[in-house]
Amino acid sequence: MTVAIVDYGMGNLHSVSKAVERLGYKSLVTGLAEEILTADSVILPGVGAFGDAMEQLRASGLDGIVKQAAAGGQPVLGICLGMQLLFSSSEEHGEHTGLDMLPGAVVRFAPREGYKVPHMGWNKLSFRQPQSPLLDGLEEGHVYFVHSYHAEVEQENDLIAVTDYGHPVTAVVGRDNVYGMQFHPEKSGELGMKLLGNFLRIKNVQGRA
Repeated sequence: MTVAIVDYGMGNLHSVSKAVERLGYKSLVTGLAEEILTADSVILPGVGAFGDAMEQLRASGLDGIVKQAAAGGQPVLGICLGMQLLFSSSEEHGEHTGLDMLPGAVVRFAPREGYKVPHMGWNKLSFRQPQSPLLDGLEEGHVYFVHSYHAEVEQENDLIAVTDYGHPVTAVVGRDNVYGMQFHPEKSGELGMKLLGNFLRIKNVQGRA
């Protein structure tokens, strides 16, 4: 089984690749359409600014390739900034259009007494959809976050798990074969690796294993 990690010039490619390999899968860091579209699963990582990331994706044509992969039934996972890119828009350093694969907007944490921005460190997940394949066999626990912006979903059914940072914060999302994790699963200990492993076991919705 091959997992394509989308290389568009931004993201923690090495750590995600190593985590995939530790779970027993073949990782392929690539920006080539053919390799992405023939992989069993696709991971969209990301570190940095939303607008810069979308510019890189569009310049390389990978925005359309990621959408094509999802439309073809391949399981797609966005990690950290990669999750935010799945949404319709972001207000990070201006107004930017995202991949619009999940309806919603990415907004900055509002100032709140006792809560620093960025939201950084270990925080507990609260499951909203225990029946999700991402949460199969798991119990609520802590994962590692680093972010100043968070996604506000339009459809509550897209929320798989939240964390609390003065208010419920989107942590895991999913719709059909498109998923996202705001935290870094590869840096989130046993629970993070189990979440990543559960994603990698999800099959193409058209039945290709």
